Amino acid sequence: MPWWQRVTGLPRWQRILYVLLGATAVAVIVAGGWYAWSGFREPDTCTDGIERIDGECIGVNGEGYDFGNPEIKDVARDIADQNAAIKDQPHVTVAMMLPLQSDRAALRRQMRSDLVGAYLGQLEANKGQGEPPRIRLVLANPGRNYAHQDKVVDTLLQMADSPEDQLRAVTGFNLSLDATEAAVKRLTSHKIPVLASRISGDRIANEDQANGMTRSRFPGLARIIPTNHDAAQALADFNGDQGREDRKTVLVYDERPDSYNESLKKAFSGIKEVGPAGPDAMPFRSPALDEEGSTGNQFTRMADNICDSEADTVYFAGRTLHLRLFALKLAQVGCNDRRHYTIISGSDAASLQQSMSDKDWAALRGADGTAKVTVEYAAPAHPDAWSTELTRWNDDWYKDHDRKPTKEEVPQYLTEPKAALEALEQQITSTLNSGVKLGFDPDPKDPRSILEDSRTMLVYDGLVTISQAVHQAQQGGADAVPGREDVSTQWLSLQARHRVKGTSGLICLTSGGNAYDKPVAVVQLDPGQKGRGKLKFVGLGWPTGREQPKNCVIPSRTP
Repeated sequence: MPWWQRVTGLPRWQRILYVLLGATAVAVIVAGGWYAWSGFREPDTCTDGIERIDGECIGVNGEGYDFGNPEIKDVARDIADQNAAIKDQPHVTVAMMLPLQSDRAALRRQMRSDLVGAYLGQLEANKGQGEPPRIRLVLANPGRNYAHQDKVVDTLLQMADSPEDQLRAVTGFNLSLDATEAAVKRLTSHKIPVLASRISGDRIANEDQANGMTRSRFPGLARIIPTNHDAAQALADFNGDQGREDRKTVLVYDERPDSYNESLKKAFSGIKEVGPAGPDAMPFRSPALDEEGSTGNQFTRMADNICDSEADTVYFAGRTLHLRLFALKLAQVGCNDRRHYTIISGSDAASLQQSMSDKDWAALRGADGTAKVTVEYAAPAHPDAWSTELTRWNDDWYKDHDRKPTKEEVPQYLTEPKAALEALEQQITSTLNSGVKLGFDPDPKDPRSILEDSRTMLVYDGLVTISQAVHQAQQGGADAVPGREDVSTQWLSLQARHRVKGTSGLICLTSGGNAYDKPVAVVQLDPGQKGRGKLKFVGLGWPTGREQPKNCVIPSRTP
């Protein structure tokens, strides 16, 4: 007798039980089949070892993969070629971790600048020290806003334990975000040295205290770029010497919680000015660091109010995306007195030039070609800084002396970075002359054309700093490779005699791994009379208010 005929003859409660048991069995079979299929199915990949997640290619690669970004295709291949060249020599791996995909052309170009700096730093490390271990460089893409950093960190932890990879440092990092902080925290908690060459957030730093003591939230973290606080202090110190009248300045700041905006606002608010009070501070609120939202409407009203005041200088505490929009709105205001505005902002504005179109530049100029708005900001570096400042120093010297200065009298904080920059320029020229394009076609006779946005210089300095730490940690024979903690321990010795002569300035690390009194380059973005605007170096700003001490010997500090 079939089972359904037997069931129909049973009491009702038994028929219900049969039905429930049958449904459960079917569910178990279906679920088992699903899990079996999902367990055996191949993940969606962009290439070997790189997983496609939410439309992005996430993972680590050192074999020339460009992560779907055409701007970095050539330089990724250049890095792979250098990796192949040192494959059979004793080497360690260094990971360059930052988002490598974007829908915005300006951001893709910035990524290229970062990777060009990393490649040139790798070349310098592998030829400059003259001894092993060499540097193998890999690219680590955590996705937009570091959304998938956890998967990338998983891979990097495995590489640190691998005798083949021997990961000894992670660098890169270009955004001060919660996800970035989580990645740095996890890497350093596993004793992997991290060097931040592009990240300026105050929170992602160890706190230096009195007499060389430190609070190590991130043991093994080093930074070669000033924190937002230090950069803002340097900018405030530089502008505080300009004797500006209070009635002619106004502060515009973003209320969105952001350590960069907050530290700028605090520093600008502390600038001492003369005369009667000017306009009250003007807040706005952006939706995110890479979204405009309604800021355009907010800026239109602000610009009208600024026009009705006497202000001609605006301290802007906000991100580059909103700075660009504010500058354009300010240029549109038809003030009767046709005044010229200067906007002063922080280090994030180093990306502004690459975000400007020809139409934007034209908007910042009047019909007669005269600039309506110029932007002045604290860049982490500028290629004209050392030669310009050295000329000024010499001019001041000859006002007080009737002889040439001796070599010892000329300040190291100018001569040593100048020599490092000249070496980098020579390397760029020789690299381009050898047929390597680096992803674009700059003039080999004008290597500074690829250095103006400071990114290449900072990342290059980061690789050179890592290389110096690795070689100082090296012990034993040529085949020996230093351990992770051996490398991070060397951060503490990179000062005084072991200072790093960076193209962006002398790198002298405190006991907390922070760059001591690292200068910022105050740069002016001038729209000029026609065509695209130009970056003009204005001067150096110092976080402590004075230059680094001789030989970069870090003084003890008081609370």
